[in-house]
Amino acid sequence: MNTTGSTAMNPSRTLPRVPPFAVISGAQVHRALQGKEKHIVQVVEETYRLHGAGLTVNPPSSFLRLPDRRSARIIALPASIGGAAPVDGLKWISSYPENVASDIPRASAVLLLNDPCTGYPFACLESSIISAARTAASAASAADWLSRGRDRPARIGFFGAGLIARYVHTYLCATGRTFEEVGVHDISDSSASGFRTYLEQSHEAGRITVHRTPEALIRESDLVVFATVAGEPHVSDPSWFEHRPLVLHLSLRDLAPMVLLASNNIVDDIDHCLRAGTSPHLTERLTGSRRFLTGTLDDVMTGRVSIPADRTTVFSPFGLGVLDLAVGKYVYDEVVRSGELRIVEDFFHELRRYG
Repeated sequence: MNTTGSTAMNPSRTLPRVPPFAVISGAQVHRALQGKEKHIVQVVEETYRLHGAGLTVNPPSSFLRLPDRRSARIIALPASIGGAAPVDGLKWISSYPENVASDIPRASAVLLLNDPCTGYPFACLESSIISAARTAASAASAADWLSRGRDRPARIGFFGAGLIARYVHTYLCATGRTFEEVGVHDISDSSASGFRTYLEQSHEAGRITVHRTPEALIRESDLVVFATVAGEPHVSDPSWFEHRPLVLHLSLRDLAPMVLLASNNIVDDIDHCLRAGTSPHLTERLTGSRRFLTGTLDDVMTGRVSIPADRTTVFSPFGLGVLDLAVGKYVYDEVVRSGELRIVEDFFHELRRYG
């Protein structure tokens, strides 16, 4: 009889224990991440490397569509990270664009972390901040790697002026980026005005211009950040990009296929990005091929892919759940170190099989 792994035959083996369950608030998340932008970029880049090496599990996201609230959706992103510090988990994030009219954020989220030994969840974290931070860190990393070997962008344009745009600006500045000019465009005048006020108060912005048209913003920017809630392409003229800017296409559905076909196209994960009606997905449908893709950010980081300088470069990240997991685990560890972890006593009650 094979007794490998038997507790009786291995008395020194430590039996798995149910971990205590903690709740980490948004305020705690904010404190854990504030001022750590450079480190979070490193966390994200290391996670991209683990993902590229096949040491993660990142199933397709599941979209909950709501027929009576057509603009809204809630998304589940399960994920698992292997390697030296394994962790499993799930991000559950809602997007309700009509929240903005009530002056509350569009997105809200929680992140569950699961113990890889027992499967028990051990923490629930407020995750809208984690989601924004990992998105901004990914953008800052892409801005670095995809601009190497070319002039660093001096003029940045933000297409969409919400929370994600603010975090991206914060992370770019914290990782050493400076801009002589900052452009802003949003279909909401109040959002554009509010973002301009944020930029002025940050003292990190050069000359600020609120552009009335998308074309003006794009033509006057060397680095364009798309952070909108667009559900389908609304920018379709490749000539707007004839000056070959670097484009961080974070909202994924802004650019028509003709723009992508005239560009270098970098994604975070090919299979994930080419689904759910994203701009790259529409381009694949149009052409019947994935040949328009240049590669992944991990391909660029490892030197497997180089970026031709004679075309616009577009980074279209789907937003991998493993990034939320990695940043969330970092936050959890920071809160533990601070001594401020809030355990929910008796959260797990039925812990004996027979009572």
